[in-house]
Amino acid sequence: MEEFYADLEQELAKLREDSLFRELKSVTGALNEWVEIKGKRLLNLSSNNYLGIAGHPLLKAAAIQAVQQLGCGATSARLIVGNYELYDQVEKDLAQFKDTEAALIFNSGYSANLGIIPALVGRGDIIISDKINHASIIDGIRLSGTKFWRYKHTDMVDLERCLIKAEGFRRKLIITDSVFSMDGDLAPLPEIVKLKEKYGAVLMIDEAHGSGIFGKNGRGLAEFYKVTDRVEITMGTLGKAFGCSGAYVAGRKVLIDYLRNKARSFIFTTGLPPSVLASVQAALQVVQKEHWR
Repeated sequence: MEEFYADLEQELAKLREDSLFRELKSVTGALNEWVEIKGKRLLNLSSNNYLGIAGHPLLKAAAIQAVQQLGCGATSARLIVGNYELYDQVEKDLAQFKDTEAALIFNSGYSANLGIIPALVGRGDIIISDKINHASIIDGIRLSGTKFWRYKHTDMVDLERCLIKAEGFRRKLIITDSVFSMDGDLAPLPEIVKLKEKYGAVLMIDEAHGSGIFGKNGRGLAEFYKVTDRVEITMGTLGKAFGCSGAYVAGRKVLIDYLRNKARSFIFTTGLPPSVLASVQAALQVVQKEHWR
């Protein structure tokens, strides 16, 4: 048993030596443009609260009202008794916002990608993924056990090379972030859409950093490039521009019905608290009304 702990300590020592040891910093007070850490007031350049609405009065009021009416927790998985009416309302609102037939809410962006990707591919399929996609996409791909290739970052010549090579696979799934989190690059969605249609592939985009930011109505990079109706699978988070928590996938009703039945990270987990769903509903209203943000 002591050998087990010694091995862990040795690995931690290596992380410290390489300046890679992670520690949590306690932040005092509400998170906005200024934060307080260890008594120091600092300008916050690290937040995903892109529109500054995490502390919006409408979101807070909605969350408080939901707690008073529905309590603090969902108390169950949604497929049992955790699917309170507010869930259905917010999913309809999300589908309308994303201009799709239906939507499904997950507990986080990470769990969404871990549920969506393995549900959609299997033996005989191929995944073609941008080389610097988010870790949740990478882990979802690994969990699927499906063969995958990575194309050079935003390189359409390399993507086409992979698609040509993929002839003969049952299903070809292209996955890309819309806005890449580490450097802010934009995926060339018009070119990707043309290639996926040329070679009969399916396209999944992660709009975590695009939703609420890009497009005339803030629907994301797909709206910005006017290709929304040509993207089969759109997922995104509710914890960035929307200032709340959770995630969603949007698309045709048949896709959402399928994922509701097959995405394990959706099926086998307790639903989000009512306060979160209520604040998401309010956030959708704010994003669509307060365009100045």
